[in-house]
Amino acid sequence: MAAELSPERLARLERLADLEEVRACLLRFCRGMDRFDRDLYLSAFWPDAEMAAGPYVGDVAGCYDWAMPMHRDWQILTHHSILNNTVDFAGDSAHSETYYIFVARNPPLPGADKETLMLAGGRYVDRFERRGGEWKIALRTNVIEWSGDVPPVPLPFGDVPGIADNGVSARDKSDPSYARPLVNRRAPCNPGA
Repeated sequence: MAAELSPERLARLERLADLEEVRACLLRFCRGMDRFDRDLYLSAFWPDAEMAAGPYVGDVAGCYDWAMPMHRDWQILTHHSILNNTVDFAGDSAHSETYYIFVARNPPLPGADKETLMLAGGRYVDRFERRGGEWKIALRTNVIEWSGDVPPVPLPFGDVPGIADNGVSARDKSDPSYARPLVNRRAPCNPGA
């Protein structure tokens, strides 16, 4: 027979579930931006949410539409990575601070023959709201704190035969992460044998 949960333990479990839902919103935002999945990106925000990112201040759909051409035209790929995250809950609202690192692989500049890598970091400062039992972002301020370029190291695609045979990164739903069920495109092998 299972032991009953104390009210204190039940409250802690409910708070952990709330925290997981908040963090899932943050990850949907990142994946939606990197995979050019507008619906996934928007699913992290309430429809009336406001976003401040660089010079943009406005609704989140407008921010996606503003940022997408930059990411599409100026970068080969992007990674929005989430780091430290704190959340302060107060009833049906929560304030969150999330450190991030943004990485962009950029095509060669005109007249150059090498790609570049840009790094940037900062914090997403968010106000979440729980509506109808669901947590989403209601207001975001993107605090950009640093950026810089690093020399890229060539990927080993030309040096390792078959390295891309199981899939390559894509900025749409052809990316391997959307495959359901996930399968490898090649049969198992033992490359060291």
